[in-house]
Amino acid sequence: MDVAALALAGSATAIATGLGAVPVFVLGRRAERLRPFLWGTAIGLMSVAAVVGLLLPALDEDGGVEVVAGVVVGVAFLLVSRRLLASRDVHVGELRGAGVQRSLLVFGVLLVHSLPEGLAIGTAYASDTEGLALFVILAIALQNIPEGTSVAIPMESAGFSPAQQWWAAVLTSAPQPVGAVVAFLAVEQVSGLLPFSFAFAAGAMLALVIIELIPVAFARGGRRAAAAGTAAGASVMLLLAALLGV
Repeated sequence: MDVAALALAGSATAIATGLGAVPVFVLGRRAERLRPFLWGTAIGLMSVAAVVGLLLPALDEDGGVEVVAGVVVGVAFLLVSRRLLASRDVHVGELRGAGVQRSLLVFGVLLVHSLPEGLAIGTAYASDTEGLALFVILAIALQNIPEGTSVAIPMESAGFSPAQQWWAAVLTSAPQPVGAVVAFLAVEQVSGLLPFSFAFAAGAMLALVIIELIPVAFARGGRRAAAAGTAAGASVMLLLAALLGV
């Protein structure tokens, strides 16, 4: 019964990610004019999520070699993925080009980053600390909503449909229920992996922001809007972190 309830809770956090895609495809054609702001929003959301939601917790668990190694491997993962995509004619249906490649990179990095969050859910669920499991589940579910927005923004720009944006956002969090159950069943072994896995995801996300998102958002003509979007996205994530005590 505990495992079934945990799997349902992890699935709920994944569905929450899909909610973040809704504002992007609801905007429709208006998204074109707001694109620099939206890209900036993705930068702010992902940067704060990487640092506050992943890197700082990793440092709290282990301040040494594991965190540094995780960040380095995460950056390498992004660079290798980017090179592999660039060397291929990447397409989804009739959609192709740099926008599709960027969408796949964002999807891949957020997919990878959701596994350690699932591990955190399972570890908290196995804890004897009263209320910890509910706190962690709510925190990750709420954080997943703006992350779903980050998935949808490049997909909207590349021409993906609203349904594709929704399901891609949900699927980025598909590893969460799996990771939660695995961690619950093997909490002692998994707990030792959290610092590295958090740092790995943080490194990949920060590399994605610096290499892929910033050049697009801050292209000539949209720098003020991009800066405003970055501030807005970062503010949302910082407010969530403060409210949830992260």
